[in-house]
Amino acid sequence: MKEQNKIPVSKVERASKFMKAGVKVGGNYIKHYAKKVISGDETDKADLNENNAKAIYGSLSELKGSALKVAQMMAMDKNLLPTAYQNQFAMAQYSAPPLSYPLVVKTFQKYFGKSPVQMFDKFSQSALNAASIGQVHEAYANGNRLAVKIQYPGVAESVSSDLKIAKPLAAKLFGLSNAEVSQYMGEVEEKLLEETDYDLELKRSQEITAACAHIENVIFPNYHPEFSCKRILTMDWMPGAHLKEFLQQNPSQEVKNKIGQALWDFYDFQIHSLQQVHADPHPGNFLMQMNGDLGIIDFGCVKVIPDKFYQAYFSLLAKDLVKNDEILEKLLFDLEFLFPEDTPDEKRFFSDIFREMIQLLGKPFHFEEFDFSDSQYFNQIYYLGERIKNMKEIRKSRTARGSRHGLYINRTYFGLYNLLHDLKAKINTKTLSKLALIA
Repeated sequence: MKEQNKIPVSKVERASKFMKAGVKVGGNYIKHYAKKVISGDETDKADLNENNAKAIYGSLSELKGSALKVAQMMAMDKNLLPTAYQNQFAMAQYSAPPLSYPLVVKTFQKYFGKSPVQMFDKFSQSALNAASIGQVHEAYANGNRLAVKIQYPGVAESVSSDLKIAKPLAAKLFGLSNAEVSQYMGEVEEKLLEETDYDLELKRSQEITAACAHIENVIFPNYHPEFSCKRILTMDWMPGAHLKEFLQQNPSQEVKNKIGQALWDFYDFQIHSLQQVHADPHPGNFLMQMNGDLGIIDFGCVKVIPDKFYQAYFSLLAKDLVKNDEILEKLLFDLEFLFPEDTPDEKRFFSDIFREMIQLLGKPFHFEEFDFSDSQYFNQIYYLGERIKNMKEIRKSRTARGSRHGLYINRTYFGLYNLLHDLKAKINTKTLSKLALIA
């Protein structure tokens, strides 16, 4: 894979990259419609989406950081993006273009006053994985094989300005209202700033992995503070394969169910016992083994769940709650799905929509066992999402619907559901949950 020798760091340089992507997208639209006029071809937009996805990903991958992270997050939401965008943006999970070795050395010199070869017995000059915020190199020290995550230069400093530039592009491409984009970007900015702080990630990694150490078939790396700092994080090298490569090894359904159960139990325990959660469940953060063990890495994105939000959000999952209009309405107000200034028609419309969403997305919690291989269930989710996305009442809403705290919790569950669906896993959903109201 071609390496980068430089990352644009100034606001002007980074803004020009966004503008360059916008110009390419505009040119692709002109070509698409000119071709349609000349040939009369009314085929779908597959070629247009493919060309636009490549143009946007090409620019974002050079920028790294928050711009690429947002693309990665959108690739997890399979209902939000056409397939071409999903495929391109998913590369941000662990296959982005890496930085060249001289830039890596420069980062070590800045924070440790030493080069990698002075700190480790052995250090790979080429990155083995490269994602949106950092890349991973293999190293050895004292006989231990290590993974060294190095943050791209300028990422932390550019988060806020990048997201301001990206807002109009995201709104246009993905059909989001200004209210939705503003609320979405505000929460994303807060979490991205946390993700760039590797000191914070080290602390959270050690705390959460210690708390979750008892969960069956879940394994974590040991972390090495002596080789870590604000922009470099070092941990033991974890064996295993990412989801796509793991599935290519044709594991048995028994093994896939075992890993799926470990995934569910890991998230269930964090949410209901710790009230904080590893909120970045994309395939690049999991390493799967043929014996059914699940390695979990990267605790950069952790969502702490406020108690008031937790009580209201998970009360919605009670199987028969949607039949109780009075309690449901109160919870919808608590969670900011409804507002006092809503007209009676708006209140009725949004109540009906959210009731339908709750019934569908809460379905796995209503059974002792749930089969995530059920394609019909996922098609229902995608069709509902598509229908909601195209409703003029949603698009023209004066305000974003739903508490800001729900953005990462919803995305966590959606990412978890998709991982379990890819595994075709059948799992016991009641193994650890403390939610007596759902039992």
